[in-house]
Amino acid sequence: MQIFVFLIDTVFFVLVASALLRAWLNSARISLSQQPGLFVMAVTNWIVMPLRRMLPPAMQRSRWDVASLLAAILLSMAHGGMLLAAGGLFAAAPHAAAMSAAMWAMLPLMALKLLLKTAVQGLMWLVIAYAVLSWVQPQAPVQSLLARLLAPVLSPIRRHLPRIGGVDLSALVLVVVLQVVLMLLL
Repeated sequence: MQIFVFLIDTVFFVLVASALLRAWLNSARISLSQQPGLFVMAVTNWIVMPLRRMLPPAMQRSRWDVASLLAAILLSMAHGGMLLAAGGLFAAAPHAAAMSAAMWAMLPLMALKLLLKTAVQGLMWLVIAYAVLSWVQPQAPVQSLLARLLAPVLSPIRRHLPRIGGVDLSALVLVVVLQVVLMLLL
């Protein structure tokens, strides 16, 4: 059962994170014609494009990529549904049916938890990549993309945290804050 849960968690982390990243890239008006845009489009087009066609025109013109956000929500619900269904298959208790109904009622909460956990973990990975690249290879092409993506979350920290010895510690502070949020979620 643990192997199954690990595999399902991993697959859905990639799918949900890709849908959220696609929404973020589109809201930041960053072209998807280069990496990581090509990857997220390849991973999410199968669900985002049909959703986009079903949305009313007003939602399609929104600054937010509603189809990608909706895809992330639906994928999170599917993740929870698969875990609950698998748990029902492995439950042998006489009260499994009653327990199962109560568990299915928790599906929206499970989906929200996965969405938040994925967003926080994904953001943490982006901040770590940004910080490492800023030290190792500051002129890397992906560095400017990461800087544009992370500017809205790093700039409030930079306003309140002075540079120490010429070093910007805002990324480190953000990683610590994200780690605390992740601990609270788990």
